[in-house]
Amino acid sequence: MLVQQNVDGSTFFNRSWPEFRVGFNDSRGNFWLGNDLLHQLTTSGQYKLRFDLQARDNGSWYYAEYSSFTVFSESTNYRMQVSDYSGNIGDAFTWEDGTMFTTYDRDNDPWTDTNYQNNCAVYNGGGFWYNSCSRTGVNTARGHGERFRWFVGTNLYLRSTRMWLMC
Repeated sequence: MLVQQNVDGSTFFNRSWPEFRVGFNDSRGNFWLGNDLLHQLTTSGQYKLRFDLQARDNGSWYYAEYSSFTVFSESTNYRMQVSDYSGNIGDAFTWEDGTMFTTYDRDNDPWTDTNYQNNCAVYNGGGFWYNSCSRTGVNTARGHGERFRWFVGTNLYLRSTRMWLMC
């Protein structure tokens, strides 16, 4: 099941908390399933999470898979847990394990920088699970903050991304 698709690193994911709660999409293929549905699905069954990542420079595809992924309820600010990486790109997402979801209008990350209201979503131009700020920039706008990237010691700058829930 498709959870997220970012076709070009635009500012499309610079959305509010209520929008991320219910999900959104556009005619170009950008998509977010919705945090409420992610919570319902991942707490009622065992799901894997897979990232498909297309490199900006050469168009090659890479993947990162996590055998355990859970998103808790809105009362926890959609805190998530992830573990057990496998793949061919390196583990960036475990860095975000245990974090709460942050949007420009609801700051739940531990980062402090008053130039950006101490908010990683303001800095990066998109909501996500942030841990000072992110190594997993799949909802980040290209040219903002830490850019549209996957970071594992070096940056893989991205052309497009997809996140999948798998049984």
